[in-house]
Amino acid sequence: MPALRSPEDLLATELKEIHSAERQLSRALPRFSKKVQTPRLREMLEERREQGAVLIERIEDALEDMQVPKGRQKNIAAEALIEDMTQHIEESENETLVEPLLLASIQKIEHYCIAAWGTAAAMGRLLGQENVVQTMEEVLEQGKRFDDEMTKLAEEEVNPRMLDDGETREMADQKGAREKNARSGPGSRQSTARGSEGADLKGREYRDENGQVHHHTRTYTEQHGKK
Repeated sequence: MPALRSPEDLLATELKEIHSAERQLSRALPRFSKKVQTPRLREMLEERREQGAVLIERIEDALEDMQVPKGRQKNIAAEALIEDMTQHIEESENETLVEPLLLASIQKIEHYCIAAWGTAAAMGRLLGQENVVQTMEEVLEQGKRFDDEMTKLAEEEVNPRMLDDGETREMADQKGAREKNARSGPGSRQSTARGSEGADLKGREYRDENGQVHHHTRTYTEQHGKK
């Protein structure tokens, strides 16, 4: 990173970091879009990629106006957020979790971008860089609208589908358990009764002194208990 000697250097650094974040995101979004099934979410990711492409060009124009060299500066914060998103999606063993994870991760990145855009806009106003101010204010408005739409999509469609799938699996498990119990028949229930230590001895087998097999009933037990 070059030395920071003036407020203009600080603004240039902010713009270069935004430039890097958008470049990294533009490469990642097409890869993640392939994992998306929800049409609206796929459309929004493409819209965000296109917005980023325009922003990259406008930042390059702003840096040229400021007579700042175009040396690239890697945004490690954006890199970490994208890597975190990649790791969580790769670790997901349930396909219904992929879109909620992706949507939440994109919103985290967008919140970071909104903060960066706001910072650059404030610095641009202070330094009289109208091109920077106009660019950042426009992208701020777009970013906040995008974030609101993502929240609405998550709450109304993507996240509820994840819960519905969980309930479906639970119902299937319960049905399977009922069918298994039905197949086991009376013999299985009798075996369970023999293994329990409850006070009710109904269903338990015993042999009398002649070797004949009998089944306990409470009445029979009480009668023999009195002898």
